[in-house]
Formats: sequence, C-alpha cells, structure tokens
Amino acid sequence: MRILIIGNSATAVGAIDALREHDQAAEVVVLSEEPHGIYSRPMLDHYLSGEVGASRLTYRPGSYYAQHNVQALLSTRVTAVRPAEHVVETEAGAILAYDRLLIATGGTPIVPPIAGLSGEGAFTFSRLDDAQALMRHIEEGAVRRAVVLGGGMIGIKVTDALARRGIGVTMVELAPRILNAALDETASRMLTGVLAERGVEVLTESTIAEVLRSEGRLVGVRTQDGRTIEAQALVLGIGVRPNAALAAEAGIGVQRGIVVDEYLRTSAEDVYAAGDVAEAYDLVVDMNRTVAIWPNAYRQGAIAGAHMVGHPRRDAGGIAMNAFQVGDVPAISIGDGNAPEGTADVLVQVDERSRTFKRLVLRDGRLVGAILVGRISRAGIYTGLIRSRLDVRDCAVHLLSDHFGLLSLPATYRKHVVTGAAIEV
Repeated sequence: MRILIIGNSATAVGAIDALREHDQAAEVVVLSEEPHGIYSRPMLDHYLSGEVGASRLTYRPGSYYAQHNVQALLSTRVTAVRPAEHVVETEAGAILAYDRLLIATGGTPIVPPIAGLSGEGAFTFSRLDDAQALMRHIEEGAVRRAVVLGGGMIGIKVTDALARRGIGVTMVELAPRILNAALDETASRMLTGVLAERGVEVLTESTIAEVLRSEGRLVGVRTQDGRTIEAQALVLGIGVRPNAALAAEAGIGVQRGIVVDEYLRTSAEDVYAAGDVAEAYDLVVDMNRTVAIWPNAYRQGAIAGAHMVGHPRRDAGGIAMNAFQVGDVPAISIGDGNAPEGTADVLVQVDERSRTFKRLVLRDGRLVGAILVGRISRAGIYTGLIRSRLDVRDCAVHLLSDHFGLLSLPATYRKHVVTGAAIEV
C-alpha cells in the first residue's frame, strides 16, 4: 500500500504516528512545499520575539522520517489531485500514484486588497519563512515601529512578540474589540489595558486603506478614516482560511473547508482530509466546522492515519481552544466561552486589579465554554468537563472556586477519569 500525505505539520505527524502503530510495511510519502522539516508553528511568535532559537522550533527530530520509514519530498508543491486516477501531480510535472491520500494542507493567510500592499515591508505570519523574512527585515531595515492588521489570535501573538523586541506597535482591528471571537468584553478590555501599558496602540473599528511607500520602502499606512501611521513594517494578522483549493479543483466536497465524515474521509474514494483544512465535527456546537488549532490537527491526523491502514477510530469531535499570553498575563479561551448572555447560563468572576477573570458558560447543566485570564490552572479540568458533557448542576456552585478540582465532581465522574491500584476517589 502506498500512502501520500500532502502537508508536513501536526496533522502529518499524527497520521504517521498512528499508521506506523498499526502498519510497518506501507510506503509513506510526505509532500511539502516548504523546505523545512517538521517545526512547531505555535512557537513562531516566541521565535520572532527572540525567546527561542531556530533549534527550539523542532517539533520532531530530523531523524523522524527515517525512524518511521517515511520518504519526505520537501520543496515539492502539489498542483493537482486526480481522484479517479488515484494520482497527484507536482509543480515539477511528476505524477505520483497512491492507494490512500491525506490532504493536510492547513490554512492560507487572509490578504485583503490594500492599495500599495505589494512590495517590501509587508508580511503574513503563518509559516517559518514568514517569521524569518520579518526578522531579516527588522534586523536590516531599522524598524522602529510596526503596524499589525488584525486583533485576533495571530495579531495578538505577533504584537506581543514585536513589543518584546522593543518595537513600537499599532494594532488595527475592524471589530469593536480585540480577540472579538474568543473573549467577551471584560476580558478583551483587560488585555487591551495590558497592551497599552506595554506601549501598544490599539485602534478598533478601523482598518487600513493604503500602504504608504517612499522609493519603494514601506513608511507607513493610512487608515480608512484618513489617519496616517508611521511604520517600517506591516504584518497581516487577520487570520487564515482553509487551503482547500486542491480539493475543490479535484471535485472533492468543499464548503468552508474540505467536508469529511467521522473517520476524516472526504467525498472522494480513498482521500482523507484533516487539520485546519478539514470541516470536521465540533462537539460543542454539534456541527461540522473548521477548527484551526494544533492539538486538533494532530488528533484528526491520527484518526485518519489509523483508518487508512484498516484500524477505524471514530472522531468524537474537537473543541475550539486558544491559549496565549500578553505581557506576563496568560489567557485561554475554550469552546463556546464567548456565548452571549441570554443564550446560556453564564458564571463570572472578575478582579480587574489583579487582572484575573473567569467566565464559564453552561447549557442544560453542561459546561460548554470557558474564558480564563490571569489564572488558567483549571483549564484542563474545564476542558475535560466540556468534552465529557457531564451534567454539573450539582457542583455548579463550586465551578468558579480557585480550589475547584477533581474532588469537587460527582463520584461517578471521578471514577471514570481516575483509576488504578490503591486509588480511592
């Protein structure tokens, strides 16, 4: 059996780990348009800030391919998938046959149409090459100030990294507040305050109309309301969309992402999709959607990998989760933590002086979301409760407590998650 994997990130690793657990004989070929081995994309902001070097980005060692008997074709761009023929075609014109194919092409950065954008000084931030290009520009171009377009997860991470490097930053966000999708108004306001203390200017309900250049060099931007902001670098941190063009052009079912079933199979025979490119089941909202997070990508890759070699694992569903840090304040958003009041039962605990905040969302007695700022040590327990769909009405009064833990939960649940000799829960 020959298995092709298009993509070389967490999804590919999950698939390789799982299929090699069950099958040592299958021929496995990874095709990646990037020249790099497997690296950790969630660490790119720490790399940009200078906190970690390139060697710390390694997600799997260079020996990983050989250890798992995998042929890695790096710097190889796939230009077409032909499901009827069970082949893919590369940019160089090579035709590669497969028995099973996994599309793990991730997401592609959203680049809005902005006058003057094309040219030096403007960057996206989703790959190692992006981070390296931005760092070279900073080191070679005497960057004093930067503009970050987007106040979502990518924008926040880039902004924090630049601030750590001592670069002045103006963040421009179209929504009324930063992290609009992940955080409620209170949590967003708290983190906006942290940014302000670090010298970051935050402009909301605004966007960039034009990039300003002098002799080709980026010297600033002009916002839609006519404000001019001096800058020597612009980073587009709006977000990513599923990189599903290969599947769509092949006639494979695509909505926002590639549509998959509970085993990560697409509409094409012997073709699977997983990770950021896949529209898979989300157990919190009880529907298929794209969830672009690293753990989810690995988990889906593992499900697809096992199924491709005859060991079905049903996808029980993912949970949207984002963890990040602004200055020295950690935060995490889990599931439907930003659900509007009136649509669910909401429990809130806030101390703005110490910058700690908890917001728990319950529906029909079950925890479906959480936002934590400052103290995030209970995030794992909350995530477990969301995934288990446990009815927590009997212990809801304790959910916000800093001492809330396993012993606060019903005995039936404790015995479900903790077992072993000499353990009494």
